[in-house]
Parts: sequence; structure tokens; C-alpha cells
Amino acid sequence: MGIGRKFAGLWPRRRFLRIALIGVGVAAMAVIGGFAVIWVLTPIPDTTQESATAQGSVIYYRDGKTVLANRGVDRKAVPLSEVPKAVREAVIAAENRTFYQDQGVSLSGTARAMWSTLTGNQIQGGSTITQQLVRNYYSGLSQERSIGRKLKEIMISLKVDRSKSKDWVLEQYLNTIYFGRGAHGIQAAAQAYFRVDVGKLTPAQGAYLAAVIQQPSNFANPTGAMLTAAQARWKSVVDGMVKIDAVTAGEAAQMTFPELKKQKKPLSLSGQNGYMLAQVVNELNRMGYTDENIFQDGLKVTTTFDKKLMAAASAAVSDVLPEGTPKKVRAGLAAVDPDNGEVVAFYGGRDYAQSEWNSAFDAKVQAGSTFKAYALAAALQDGKPLTDRYYGNSPMYVNGASIPNSGGSSYGSVNLVQATQYSVNTAFVDLGQQIGLDKIAAAAEAAGIPAAQLAQHRKAATFPLGVASVSAVQQAGAYATFASGGVHHDPHVIRSVTDASGKTRKTDTTGRRVFTEDTAADATFAMEQVVTAGTGTGARLYDRPVAGKTGTTDASAAVWFNGYVPQLSVAVDMFRDDNLPVTIPGYGELYGGTLPAQIWKAFMTAAMEGKPVKEFPDPVTYYRWDNDYYRPTDDDERSYESGDPSPDPSPTSPGDDGNSPPPSDDGGGGPEATPPPSEGGGPGDEPPGDDQPDQQPPDLPTDGGPPDVPVGTR
Repeated sequence: MGIGRKFAGLWPRRRFLRIALIGVGVAAMAVIGGFAVIWVLTPIPDTTQESATAQGSVIYYRDGKTVLANRGVDRKAVPLSEVPKAVREAVIAAENRTFYQDQGVSLSGTARAMWSTLTGNQIQGGSTITQQLVRNYYSGLSQERSIGRKLKEIMISLKVDRSKSKDWVLEQYLNTIYFGRGAHGIQAAAQAYFRVDVGKLTPAQGAYLAAVIQQPSNFANPTGAMLTAAQARWKSVVDGMVKIDAVTAGEAAQMTFPELKKQKKPLSLSGQNGYMLAQVVNELNRMGYTDENIFQDGLKVTTTFDKKLMAAASAAVSDVLPEGTPKKVRAGLAAVDPDNGEVVAFYGGRDYAQSEWNSAFDAKVQAGSTFKAYALAAALQDGKPLTDRYYGNSPMYVNGASIPNSGGSSYGSVNLVQATQYSVNTAFVDLGQQIGLDKIAAAAEAAGIPAAQLAQHRKAATFPLGVASVSAVQQAGAYATFASGGVHHDPHVIRSVTDASGKTRKTDTTGRRVFTEDTAADATFAMEQVVTAGTGTGARLYDRPVAGKTGTTDASAAVWFNGYVPQLSVAVDMFRDDNLPVTIPGYGELYGGTLPAQIWKAFMTAAMEGKPVKEFPDPVTYYRWDNDYYRPTDDDERSYESGDPSPDPSPTSPGDDGNSPPPSDDGGGGPEATPPPSEGGGPGDEPPGDDQPDQQPPDLPTDGGPPDVPVGTR
């Protein structure tokens, strides 16, 4: 009976054991089945997070080394082969010592992370390098703390480990992870903390960067207790390197905590920097690069800007303009290399942070008598020699409208050199009527002035006198055409763009011949006389020849000096936000030969320091004897009657087609355009202003020259 009862008692326990085993088996099959379903339903994402792979663009000055600005994420991806072995092993020692042995996940670390998620307690996690990469690299994985997200991370990590090499995973990880100081990826971190490329990192420096991964914000600039913590973490990484045989104990003992470089301040966009960056982005857009390309594709953009010349441009304006210059008075400067069209320097305004309106690129104001250079070129291209004479008395009449010279001065019959030297309005109006205004428009377009800015004015008799509106950079580029012997190069601000793969796209600087060499030589000779003994003596350089032209619009609403030496073309203008006369306390109304010429001289003196002196070519169609005496006109009055164009068109709109001074400082809308000259009068040029700094009276010929010409009134 005892034995029977004993066997009878075993049956329930066996039944329970059988049921338990079946339950466990079913549960195991369910887990395996569930795992299989999750495995099948969780593919490796085929896209990456934009923030994980985005490489910001770096914009450089023309030397290709000095950084001007950064756009987007501070990251430069590098191949694993460029990362020193000791640096790689430091990261492995810090983050995942079994990286090359595990299957991409850490079961114990994952269990701790899941328990932390379930309980809400922060327990140190144990994610492998592969898991960290998956979480931060692939799309579709959020940063939320949930069991579902963690299971998805595990599945993808296992698959990545099976389908990708360990070196691939480590390379992507090193290029993805954030190291603090705004640095994403190991190359940016090497620069941010130690000012070296990743290939030059020492084992001690590599150990610190590995230590930073754990607390990038706290260890970016550690001091006090945080510095102590950073040093302890660094020592822990070094000890880990010993444990994985990355370094010997003796080598570790010789390591010292590395000196961290002071964190660089973000590049400021104040002053001229913002103006430069804006022009670079605009040109990149015109080249077909989107803002997304600029912020994410890791472009290396080398600009045309010379850092020293940019500083010289700012200094020239600030040093020349007197204290008390009204804030509404603006100055623009642009310098263009005649050999290739590169804008090497400009002055866009006082401070981009205060006004984004660029006085050199955006502002378009009436050209005044600087436009006469294009009329001169048109006549020379048409076969007219410099010795040809034109009506120089004041006034002359077109369709009954009176067009005077500045101050009402009469010159008699003047050749093209004299007409340019003294900026004789009536001579250039006469020239336009004789050769046709379309030829003058064609010459201006050939030199780089956009046709759209000329269209409204090209039928006006005063067209040669500069009623069309232009920008400083357009003028500098156009005058560079004369300096380059008649070959025009479009002004541009980008030299080259190199993408993340290393492919470089260079700006095409091939010029196109628009004027003959003879035209350029003769035009240059005539404009030399403006500077040596005409209205632009304030721009003379003591050591080299200069050619240029002054310009002053009606009532001094805009004043100019454009000039060049063989190596550089520079345009300077001054104007007001509200189109009122440009006046400076102590100077009164300005002329192109006063402050603009002085700014030009100050800048060019700095730009040409140490540069070789080059001469201009000799004139082709000018004979000195023809300029040595004064000739009266063969008629007392000249007029062009019906059938000829009217003297000046009315603006088609308040904005006056292309005439675009900046918005006013008081926050109001932009001013209306400078109107064409009133009553048919062309913009006159200016007295050199003997009482102003750097001004010298014109050196009139002692044995001839127009006898009744007041000194420098053009």
C-alpha cells in the first residue's frame, strides 16, 4: 500500500512537469517565431538621417587656406585609413572593447537598457558601437525610450553586423558621432580640440576624444570639478587601451593629459564678412548649387576675395570719410582683376549685421560722367580717331531742349582727349548724335553693363552722359575691359568648388574680346589725362600711371570715381539712401573728384604696395600737335531737330528701371530712383576742390588748351 501510494503521488508531479515542459516549449517557439517575424519585418533602412551624413561647406579666401565662413554641420568625413590605429583603439576601449568579437549587440547591455526603460531608472547602458551607429545613422529610428524601438535597434544591429564589415561600421561611427564644440565626426573634433587633422592625433589626444563621446557637452571645455572628471575618464580610457593591448603599460604610463586648444568663437558675419558670404551663396545658387547642397554636401568653396585687400577697402572708406558723415550717405567700392574678372575686394557697407544691403553689388545709381568712357569706346570702335573734334560749347540743343556743360562753360571745338579730360557734356551729346546712341549702348553692353539697365534710357540724347543706373562691381568690371586691352571677363566671386568626393569645378575665366586693342589703348590714353591734368587729379598715384573717369549726377545725388592700373580696376561711388544730394559737413555737395577719388587713391595705394609698375600702351590715333592749340567751333550754336531722340526719358516707374539705392535706415521703403537730368542738362563733372585734402588743380597746357574753361568745373 505504501508503495502504491508512492507511485500514485508521482503521477501528478509528472503531469505538471510535462505540462510545464510543453509550456516552455510553446513559449520558446513563440519567442523564436516572434523573433523570426520581427527579423523579417525589420530590414536595414535604405536611407540615412540627414544630420548623420550632412557635411557643412567651408568657404575660404582666395588662398584656399584661410577660412571665411562655415555653412551647415561642422563635419568632414574621412576614410578609416586616415585615422591613426591608436585613435581607433582608444574609441573601442572607451565604448565597446569586444567590438571586433561581438555580433553587433551586447545582451547584458541591452538587458540593462530594457530594464531601465521598464522601470524608468537611469542605469548605465551598454550599447555597442554598432548599436550606437544604427541609432544615430539610419532613418526610421527615433530617440524615444521604448521596448519597440530597442528591439528594432537590436534587429538592425544584428543585420548590419552580418552584412557590413567591422571596419565599415567603425568608419561610419567615427564620422557620425558628436564630440562637442559643434564638431561632428573625428576630423572636425581633431581640429576643434587640437587644431590638427585627424592623421596627426597622438594616442593621448585620441584617448581624450574617445573620453568626450560619453559627455560631449561637459567635457568640451572642462574646468574645476568637471576637469577632474574629464581627467578621470581619460585615465579610464588609457587603462582600457592597455587591457585590449592597444598600448603597453609602459607606454600608458608615459602618456600625459593633453592640452586642449581654446575653443574658437563662431565666425562672425558682422562687418564685411556677411556681405562676402551673401555674395558667395548667391553665386553658388546661380551655378546650380541649392541651399541644401551648401549646408549638407561638404563643399570646399574658394572665393576670389583677398583678405588683406578686403581690409584695405574698409580702411580706405573709414579713413577718408570724415567724422560726422551722415548715416544716410553710403559708399561702395569694388576691385576687379582685369586678367580674369575676379572680384578681389569690395566694400559693401558699414556692417552687414546692421544692413544687408550691399553698396557694391546691390545698389545701382546713375553712372554720371563715368558712362562717357563707353561713349568714347563706341566712337573709337566706329573708326573715329582721338583727334576727331566735337562741339564743346554750352549749351547745345536737341529737339529744342537745352543741354549745358557743367557751370555753363564753353570749350570750342574739342577732340576726344579734351572732351574726356574735361568731361565736356555737349561734346559727348554731339558724339552720340553723330555715331548713333545704339552704338554707345552696344559698347556699354560689351563692357558688361546689362542691357536691361540701359533699355529705358538708350534713346535719350543725354544717354552718353550717364542717366542709366549701374553698380560699383559692374563699373569695375567694365573698366577692367580697358585695362585688359579690350578683353572682357565677367566679374565673379568664386574661384573653385570642390565636392566631398574631391572633384573640383573651376570657374571659367576665359575672356571675350569686345574692343580692339587700339580702342582700349586710345580710351586708356584719354582717361589718363583725366587723372594727370583733368577732373580726377585727386586719384593720382605717385609711382605709376592711372587711367580713370570722374562722375557726378545732377545735384550730386551720386558721385563716382572709376579708375585702373594695368593690374587692377576699381570703382568707388557715394550716394544717399533718399537720393538727396550727397553732402558732408565741411565739404558741402560732393563731386567725383573729391572723396570718391580719395577713397580710390587710398585703396589703390595699399593694393599696389610692393607690386611692379606697369605701363599702359601708347595711343594709336592721337598726335600731340593736335592737342596743342585751341580751336573755336565752326558755328556758335549747334542743335539737332525733330526726328532725333528726345534729350531725356521719363522714368517708367518710381523705381526707374535698375536704379536701386538701399532701403532707408529708418525702416521705411526704398527711395525713388534718381531722376534723369532736369531740363535736358547732362550730369556735370566737378571741380577738383583745391580746398579739399589730396586735391590738386588740373595742369592745363601752358601753350594752349581751351582758354575760357574755368579750372576743374567738369
